[in-house]
Amino acid sequence: MTGPGRRRPMLAVAHRAANSRTDLRAALDAGVDLVEADVHTFRGGLEIRHLKTLGPRLLWDRWELRRRRDLILPTLRELLAEPGCAPRLMLDLKGVHPTLAPALAATLRESMPGVPVTICTQHWWMLDTFAAEPQVRLILSAGSRHGLHRLRRRLSQRPAYGVAVHQRLLTAAIVDELRSAAPVVLTWPVDTPEALADARWLGVTGVISKDLRLLAGVLSDR
Repeated sequence: MTGPGRRRPMLAVAHRAANSRTDLRAALDAGVDLVEADVHTFRGGLEIRHLKTLGPRLLWDRWELRRRRDLILPTLRELLAEPGCAPRLMLDLKGVHPTLAPALAATLRESMPGVPVTICTQHWWMLDTFAAEPQVRLILSAGSRHGLHRLRRRLSQRPAYGVAVHQRLLTAAIVDELRSAAPVVLTWPVDTPEALADARWLGVTGVISKDLRLLAGVLSDR
């Protein structure tokens, strides 16, 4: 056992902060280790957004419906051009479009060859595209009990660089099991002091949070 409750250094990941330029700069200035961006494919390009596509003109989430024409959505290339951003990105691949991962790999090779970057997704087959890219750190994500079951079964056969698991699915024993096959174990959402305390007790190696003040506390503990 890793010793639940013992204080240990953790990675600080800014949840969705790279989806907007303002939040990106604030997260980078705060000194977080990684800044997450959600990557979607749309009409042959790659754009940064959390909202899902609802036809060609609308975007949506659980409690939100927006017209695409009312939004300014950054492209992946624009994101990669932000000063000091690229090595600290965690790109979360959204959707199951077959061209998403190949298009991302091509863009990274063209825009930032050899620069380290972290890529995560709940659609693990996409990560095979980056298997020959040594500078790419691959994170397998799981947000459901079924996903966690699949993840544990996969790790028993194929160790990985890292995993990201929804916090409600974790126990200290499960975290120990995951860490035996993946040195980086992240969890989300960690947006309150109580959630952070629980993450510490669980023994994860990093937290994904929307609260930069909370992440600043994680960084100061080092």
